[in-house]
Amino acid sequence: MRMLGSLPVRVLDDRHRDEVLAILDSDPVGNVFVSSRVHAVGLDPARLGAQMWGYQRDGRLAALCYSGANLIPISTGSDAARAFAERARAQGRRCSSIVGPVGAVTDLWGMLAPYWGRARAIRGRQPVMATSSPPTVTGDPGVRRVRIEEFDILYPACVAMFTEEVGVSPHSGDGGVLYRARVAELIRAGRSFARIDDGVVVFKAEIGAVTPYACQVQGVWVHPDLRGRGFANHGMASVVGESLRSVAPTVSLYVNDYNVRARAAYHRVGFADVDTFMSVLF
Repeated sequence: MRMLGSLPVRVLDDRHRDEVLAILDSDPVGNVFVSSRVHAVGLDPARLGAQMWGYQRDGRLAALCYSGANLIPISTGSDAARAFAERARAQGRRCSSIVGPVGAVTDLWGMLAPYWGRARAIRGRQPVMATSSPPTVTGDPGVRRVRIEEFDILYPACVAMFTEEVGVSPHSGDGGVLYRARVAELIRAGRSFARIDDGVVVFKAEIGAVTPYACQVQGVWVHPDLRGRGFANHGMASVVGESLRSVAPTVSLYVNDYNVRARAAYHRVGFADVDTFMSVLF
């Protein structure tokens, strides 16, 4: 394995791609977001839209930290967390969240909090769920891939979901330019699903990340006037079934532990808890 040099943390590039993917793909569900980015564009920061920090132990690459809009520790023990926290503190906060396994995020935030100030919100326990089996409830035949000409119908539902989930509007900062582009990108990629009745979005979900081994569902939303009628159960069954057929062999997501209704719906569809994340939001 290629030596990384004398520094315990350094910015990685495409020369380290195989080493990085070996770490990422050792946990294809937990690392699906970062792995999808590296599989797609490599490690050049300009293409990745982030830096990938590497931590070496005994001369070998042992842990990673994705430093972009999110700060995401990967395979990070306490020694690596300390090194990543020092680098993050030195450059100042550039991320809108810290996301990842509970232990690593707890360590990072504990060291960064005195310097970065108060978080806007902390989601302390977010079950990571996954399934590789056909859904255990029937799918909704009305759920299908969204067409790009339906962007203006779908987009308000995406904004409502984001605002409800994150607590701020995706229009904050740049007026929604990046968010609109991302919604359109997922539609064009065939990774946006919805049930649309008479121009009204009843249910929607997107596949936000894809690798050869797993994909991650995000943005699950049911129209507020129609909740409690089973649209989430059957809509997710459709998304899972199609994802397993045409996207990846494992479907995953993560959810806030206090969202009891959503967790129950996902369990009914066939998801099982496999890990726990934590998110610190700024």
